Amino acid sequence: MKTTFKYDHYFKYEEMKNNLEALQNQYPNLMQLEVNCVTPEGRNQYAAALTNQKTGTSLSKPALYIDGNIHAGEVTAAEAAMYTLDYLLTNYESDSKCKEVLDHYTLYIIPRVSPDGAEKYLSTPYTLRSAPREYMYKKGGIKKEDLDNDGVIRMMRIPTPYGAWKKDPEDEDLMVFRQPCDTEGEFYDIYPEGILNETENDNNLKCEKDVWGLDFNRNFPLGWFPEARQEGAGKYPLSNPETKALVDFVLAHNNIGGAAIGHTSGGLFLYPPGTMASAKAFPSDMNVMKSISAMGEKLLSYKPMNIFDSFMSDQEHFDSGALDDWFYQSQGIPAYTVEFWDVCTKAGAAYEWGQKETDKQKDLKRFNAVLAWVKTNAPEYYVPWHTISHPSFGKVEIGGFNSKFTMQNPPEKFLQHECEQDALFNISFVLSLPKLVMESVTSDRISDHMYKVTAVLGNHGYMSTRLTDEAAALKTVKPIIVSISTDSVISGSKNTEIQNLEGFSQTDTGCFYGNLTTLQSAKAKAAVTWIIKGDPGDIVMVKASNEKSGSVEAAVTL
Repeated sequence: MKTTFKYDHYFKYEEMKNNLEALQNQYPNLMQLEVNCVTPEGRNQYAAALTNQKTGTSLSKPALYIDGNIHAGEVTAAEAAMYTLDYLLTNYESDSKCKEVLDHYTLYIIPRVSPDGAEKYLSTPYTLRSAPREYMYKKGGIKKEDLDNDGVIRMMRIPTPYGAWKKDPEDEDLMVFRQPCDTEGEFYDIYPEGILNETENDNNLKCEKDVWGLDFNRNFPLGWFPEARQEGAGKYPLSNPETKALVDFVLAHNNIGGAAIGHTSGGLFLYPPGTMASAKAFPSDMNVMKSISAMGEKLLSYKPMNIFDSFMSDQEHFDSGALDDWFYQSQGIPAYTVEFWDVCTKAGAAYEWGQKETDKQKDLKRFNAVLAWVKTNAPEYYVPWHTISHPSFGKVEIGGFNSKFTMQNPPEKFLQHECEQDALFNISFVLSLPKLVMESVTSDRISDHMYKVTAVLGNHGYMSTRLTDEAAALKTVKPIIVSISTDSVISGSKNTEIQNLEGFSQTDTGCFYGNLTTLQSAKAKAAVTWIIKGDPGDIVMVKASNEKSGSVEAAVTL
């Protein structure tokens, strides 16, 4: 797949900024770039609108929203968003599918929601959830630091008679759990590589709570809970400028009809609701979400999964305040969290989502499988255990793989494949949106200077013009407005409302005595009729518009 830039590495802020600006300069009629907000450290959160301005403004067409890097370390999502943007622009003139998308639809892409967080992640040994801003920090315990100055924070094993681990007697690179009867031998605690941030009451070792504890995907308004219930949630909904900017952007672009939200990892297409069982949601909405995610499964081999039913391990104290839930449960917009990259499955030890209890032996087996995969497929990210002198513990050993670019994100040589397949999914997704068409406009003479004008409107898309039944229940649905240009309307309304046109997702299909059958077509068409005064040869315009399905117009000669 042809792109302007290479996707064999992870972009830092300046490179991403330069690439975005270069693409805007190269394709001014296809891309409009704006600064959606400026972060506390002075970086821009960019938003790009992709559409062919010659065929209509960005707001006049059905739109797909795409983002990445709500979580700072999930940098694959930013690369995938950039790749989709780059691919559509670069191939517009040569690829009919890219041309169809940009001529008839809009894509709003915010590739890096947290540029401050991503820059910290990519430029230092540290990991963080969302932003490098101190939040609910409590000193005490092992604070993560790169002690051997190799640019990576790995594992650290500390010899101690209290340890719960011992070396695997068959392979000392591996660790096994200490058995209840083990009383003699060398035992270890394993912590992240780091220093001891000791306090007066630290009699027992533990991992220190992260200084940068904010979690942007717990800061959205739908299902928001305070810190006591939901760690990282922030002081109040949208208390972070980056998250508030996202919601403001969506609310300012009413043509958004779908959302693909980029995260890592796990190889999943997660769809809402995430605050209640899918059985309590509208069945037709769930069928649509399953069908769209099935396209993603075919392209990326990612598993479709409802968030609440299958992804959540605790359905009483579930994670909440997420962007996908806000999209669907407050705006009625179908949304997917795309969890890129699945090293566990590649290693032959697929993760079992939604488990109610932790199985430590399975977790250890999975870790060892990933370790073996890294040694074989990305050895540059593995370092054997080696001894260093620790300022608090004396001789300790440090080693293991770089989880940032093996577990959380793919090694660079695997990155482009993830991006390529995701671009194809995004194209499939946007083409699933509702699409308003003017099937015909006719004029029939009734008598001298009296004409009957009939316009037939249709929806050629998969999704309904109302998007979802949830949107109808939330009363966020706006009608299709059909207007006629003349003021000489005798019968009918100059501006007529059509409440909804179904997409072909609502066509009832099946088999009847062995034959494939369309049992009932979706109600995807509607006619509007006017009686008007006019003269032979007069040209009358009929226009129709809907914020989710676009705008169309046609002329008829009396």
